[in-house]
Amino acid sequence: MNKDSTMGVDDDANWLDWVTKQFENIAGEDKEINLEEFKTALKVKESFFAERFFTLFDSDASGSISLDELLEALHLLTHGSETDKLRFLFQVYDVDGSGSIDPDELRIVLKSCLRESAISLPEEKLDDLTMALFESADKDNSGAITFEELKEELENFPEVMDNLTISAANWLKPPTTEKYTRQTPRYLTPAYWHNNSRKLLFMCCYILVNIFLFTFAAMKHTSFGGWVMLAKGCGQCLNFNCTFIVVLMLRRCLTWLRATWVVRILPLDQHVLLHQLVGFAIFGLSVVHAFAHVVNFVKMTQNVGTYQLWEYLLTTRPGIGWIYGMASITGVILQLLIILMLICSNTFVRRSGHFEVFYWTHLSYIWVWALLILHGSNFWKWFVLSGFLFLTEKIVGIAVSRIGATQVVEVNLLPSKVTHLVIKRSPFFHYKPGDYVYVNIPAIAKYEWHPFTISSAPEQKDTIWLHVRSLGQWTNQLYEYFRQPELLDNEPKRLTKSMRTKKHQKSAQEHLCNMEASNDSVATSREDMVELTSYKPQRHCQNEFLEDNIKLEGTDSAQLREVSAKLSENHRYCSIKCYIDGPYGTPTRTIFTSEHAVLIGAGIGITPFASILQSIMYRYRMRKQNCPSCSYSWCENVKDNEMSLRKVDFIWINRDQKSFEWFVSLLTKLEMDQADEEPQGRFLEMHMYMTSALSKNDMKAIGLQMALDLLAEKENRDSITGLRTRTQPGRPDWSKVFQKIAEEKKGKVHVFFCGSPVLAKTIKAQCEHFGFKFYKENFQ
Repeated sequence: MNKDSTMGVDDDANWLDWVTKQFENIAGEDKEINLEEFKTALKVKESFFAERFFTLFDSDASGSISLDELLEALHLLTHGSETDKLRFLFQVYDVDGSGSIDPDELRIVLKSCLRESAISLPEEKLDDLTMALFESADKDNSGAITFEELKEELENFPEVMDNLTISAANWLKPPTTEKYTRQTPRYLTPAYWHNNSRKLLFMCCYILVNIFLFTFAAMKHTSFGGWVMLAKGCGQCLNFNCTFIVVLMLRRCLTWLRATWVVRILPLDQHVLLHQLVGFAIFGLSVVHAFAHVVNFVKMTQNVGTYQLWEYLLTTRPGIGWIYGMASITGVILQLLIILMLICSNTFVRRSGHFEVFYWTHLSYIWVWALLILHGSNFWKWFVLSGFLFLTEKIVGIAVSRIGATQVVEVNLLPSKVTHLVIKRSPFFHYKPGDYVYVNIPAIAKYEWHPFTISSAPEQKDTIWLHVRSLGQWTNQLYEYFRQPELLDNEPKRLTKSMRTKKHQKSAQEHLCNMEASNDSVATSREDMVELTSYKPQRHCQNEFLEDNIKLEGTDSAQLREVSAKLSENHRYCSIKCYIDGPYGTPTRTIFTSEHAVLIGAGIGITPFASILQSIMYRYRMRKQNCPSCSYSWCENVKDNEMSLRKVDFIWINRDQKSFEWFVSLLTKLEMDQADEEPQGRFLEMHMYMTSALSKNDMKAIGLQMALDLLAEKENRDSITGLRTRTQPGRPDWSKVFQKIAEEKKGKVHVFFCGSPVLAKTIKAQCEHFGFKFYKENFQ
């Protein structure tokens, strides 16, 4: 007990020294912090909170904060009782200092909370949030919230009470130093070997093959000396690797193999990663190979003296090589091309908006193969089979794409510069959920092909969807192209379009009349409202009605007519020629053989899961049963050949509010498909996270998150997305997320991820800890 107390005293002393140094750095010579310096220190977006905190910290009302005032306030917030912290929170909300909080004061605070969390809501929704929290806290209906009432209300939110703090205290705390604990390296844990067994076995075989080839070639040239042995050994390995690297990118063959037993042995899901590793191996082997030859040339120059070093390297005079002595010249060119391809294949080139640089430099592989045939006498023997397969794939791909030329028939320009393409689907185009295609649109770039995941379900017969995020030159050109007004010249004939639009409006009007003629329940009104407001031509384009935050309850027919008449300016028909090469399979093809699938999408990484979720729910509806004598429905929870899934958890992480609009109508329909609770719990559970929103343990967001919870419970839908699923602020706590999934015990858990590589590493580590199988969506 004494030891713990001593450690506490030491921690306080260290904290005091840290705060003093930070204060001196900010305050300067006057030893005081003014409001502007305080705002900078807090790093808050909204000045309201900085001003409120500053006022409360400035106990003598001098207009500046001294070190003593700062330490006193921070000591209260870090070491004070719950009552002390709640008192401070109450004073923040009590703007006029009257000792109570009225509705207008609460509205001002919540509005500032929304700005801090980058959440945009209309004024009416802000009023609803304010009244939801105010009515819940004002226990005696006096028209004002007292401190005791606020305390009683906060006690209903235990997670808030446990983490009550503010940014200032965290900012001035010294960085925590984690004590080093000796742990088993991740690569030596049983979980890592279990999850990566196929890849590790493949890598072992790959390394053994290279060792064998190197040894065999080196031993054949023992009489020529060590440097020649080294060069020949690396050369033989290069013969193998420069042909094997193309095998790893034969997408049609790999897609076919995914449907066979081979997928259980070979790491087909990591073929892009393995392609990259082989590329690095080629670079390393080529450098050693070239260096060994240069050293040998130097020795020959010194011993024989017939030719100079530059003649050995840059001319055909020495006659080295089987075709006109071109081995040295082709070797130099090959080394330069390999270096160029390696540099331009790096992530910082591909992900920095310069995909075209990677694309065009990567086409140098054609020249590399041609030069390798001239460079080494045996390379063509290695290249015959893989070259034939590669050429066959290319011919088939060109034939299929050109014969099956199609059109972009509809376009939606979505928030965050996402282009939603609706492409006419050929009756011969068959694909699986989560597959991707290569797309060529001559109007954008005649010779460029870019890969995109299909975001529509295979059950959608007439069209396929692509959602393209503007991150590079081609994708930005695509978005800007469809923003041009002159594109209207390429649309279908004006009268044809007018007749089509009138037809859809007439259908919507008839639907509206049917709604007015019936007295449906709130749930039915909600369903009708979603159907009407999500309506656009062909019933599958994304909608923006949730942005307007229309209340479903009590909505009159005039409002419904207004919504149904609203057409998005960013939606249009067109007829733009395009070509599609594919489809190609991805790791998500195994999802229907899983028992408990966890789908994690970050940002636009939702696209493969949009297709999968639609297909899952289509199959789910096929298994759904309805009671003939009542309205009760349920789903037969049985395995079949089509789908072994017993539970699906879908997690979508977005940076901002606008991004949720990409697929909000789809998610709404998926929720309505599960309007009835199943006896064994929901088949599909959705979890939404908004990383720009402040979490519940931040004082600047406590009131807002409480209000959002209360209003979501009252209206049965989330104010941010309009879904029934509540949007969680901040980032997921992955250990808690996976712990909850493990406790459900719905069967073997397979986690499918599509998003940033950094987040993928975090999730993969958690999967290894819990023994879950991890699949990362990765295509190039």
